[in-house]
Amino acid sequence: MSEALTAFAAAKVNLTLAVLGRRDDGYHELSSLVAFADVGDDLALVPGGGTALAVDGPQAAALTSDADNLVVKAARALAERVPGLTSGRFRLTKRLPVASGIGGGSADAAAALRLLARANGLSPDDPRMIAAAAATGADVPVCLAGRVCVMEGIGERLGPALPCTELPAVLVNPRVPVETRAVFRALGLVPGAVRAAPTTPGPETGLSAAEFVAHLRAVGNDLEAPAITVAPVVSDVLAAVGATDGCALARMSGSGGTVFGLYGSDADATAAAERIAADHPGWWVCATRLGAAQDCGATVRSAPISAPSTASP
Repeated sequence: MSEALTAFAAAKVNLTLAVLGRRDDGYHELSSLVAFADVGDDLALVPGGGTALAVDGPQAAALTSDADNLVVKAARALAERVPGLTSGRFRLTKRLPVASGIGGGSADAAAALRLLARANGLSPDDPRMIAAAAATGADVPVCLAGRVCVMEGIGERLGPALPCTELPAVLVNPRVPVETRAVFRALGLVPGAVRAAPTTPGPETGLSAAEFVAHLRAVGNDLEAPAITVAPVVSDVLAAVGATDGCALARMSGSGGTVFGLYGSDADATAAAERIAADHPGWWVCATRLGAAQDCGATVRSAPISAPSTASP
């Protein structure tokens, strides 16, 4: 038995996503209202020794445990900024589909940073943590924060935490990876002026869930149409989710191809998930709730962590 630190890597959902323009350096300016699901991956760390990664879980076959994994990249980015950083052996239990627009890899990287902070006595808001997150990937800073907020720029600017009633939801992915670069190419913006961000409906205190969802309809996801040209099945997923009883809003998250549906009750969300799963047995379907990430800390437990190995189903 080895002492291990564990953290939950919550799925990130872009409730809205506006592409404001393409900068001269090729990056796109975004404005997105982000929330988190209560479904995600689990990450454990046994501190000590060099960085190593083992991967298991139902989605493990789609990953490798080499230096390209964002968990390893995050550990390396933090080590570059914290001399003498204690790293160790990570084990990732992968449940979220990859290249799916819900920040699975970014959430894993953020969880790795939280674990390393715990192992090294670093504050979660240590500037070196935030810099390492930004260096690892565009969605890692917001996953590290784990709060409902507006994300801007290329992901490096986060607004304050917004109060948000938990929203019953369904996440559906057709198990077709959608490459982010291909979606932005299909969007076809040329470098030039960046427009102002649209008014993003904030989940203010006192706003009912139904009123909030009504506001969300005013700001869509600018990447939805180009994602459909890259992966036409996204259109089928949107139609399937939107056709379920009680669905107040069906929208793609991020650059796709996961679609979320918002519902008035957990019962409606559960029934919708069951119907979609029955009609499309090859799709990944999950009833959940959206809000702030439930676990942005790292806990200590005693657990056996086997020697790192390559990813396996």
